[in-house]
Amino acid sequence: LSETDVDRVVEKLEEWRPALAIVDSIQTLYCQDLASGPGSVAQVRETGLRLIRWAKARHVPVFLAGHVTKDGSVAGPRVLEHMVDAVIYLESQEFGAFRILRSAKNRFGSTAEVGVFEMTGQGLVEVSDPSQVLLSQRHDRAIGSALAPVLEGTRPLLLEIQALTSPSQLPAPRRVANGVDYNRMLMLAAVASRRAGLELSGQDIIVSVAGGLSVREPAADLAVVLAIASSLHNKPLDSQMVAFGEVGLSGEIRPVPQAQRRVAEALRLGLDKCILPETGLENGEKPDGMHLAPVRTVRQAIQVALGSPRSRREVAEIQETG
Repeated sequence: LSETDVDRVVEKLEEWRPALAIVDSIQTLYCQDLASGPGSVAQVRETGLRLIRWAKARHVPVFLAGHVTKDGSVAGPRVLEHMVDAVIYLESQEFGAFRILRSAKNRFGSTAEVGVFEMTGQGLVEVSDPSQVLLSQRHDRAIGSALAPVLEGTRPLLLEIQALTSPSQLPAPRRVANGVDYNRMLMLAAVASRRAGLELSGQDIIVSVAGGLSVREPAADLAVVLAIASSLHNKPLDSQMVAFGEVGLSGEIRPVPQAQRRVAEALRLGLDKCILPETGLENGEKPDGMHLAPVRTVRQAIQVALGSPRSRREVAEIQETG
């Protein structure tokens, strides 16, 4: 139905009695009883209210598609978000194939759940095992590549963090971040240079998340640093290794929530090594089949990841004395 008059829309819904209704978009509807134009605060509130009343009375789910602002929030009056039962965002990178469906509000469930979908020739298709899909194209022993178990809502995902360092020909070396917060990448590069001795001042640094996804949580900090170190030293990390932990300004590795779930996701995909914060596991139990390398600092993590025999002894001594 191509119609912008909300009263006509409600009449057709009453006539058809569909199992599901989708209105696209709420900002283009108008009510003839109001003098303001479509998209105004009064129009959005009134048209939304009439559709919600019909949905509640007929027990039919109604999806209201809406515009968003440049910062990603719902356009229009905030009262609309309070009126509806759920506010759901479908997010994607500009050229990424994956879409993340997450809820900012859910009156009847958790907002921590997310859905992962892939855009195909047949439309959006659910990705039941996104970690496996994301890692299927990864090359073994790739230089500048590190695996990070991150959480999207309550779902653990294994993402490949890629980094490339190259001697800069510019007075101010370039810093590029795709899928990683730019300012956080600058902070991690500064910590790696100052606290771990990496010579990055004359290097262009490019950091990207494979698959077109974005990393929001600081648990991926350690993987970003290890990917940069791998590229700088031109030495690959162990392809069976994952790393997670928040990096502080003094170079310490801080614990992150849900460490057990992150390790379990790595084990499920056949990975058997993990670099993590020293106090990372909540109950202190070591999962069967996983070799853990707890570290305190970025310097220790880089040494362990790049296979320095001395660093392994240093870490062992720290663990024995700790």
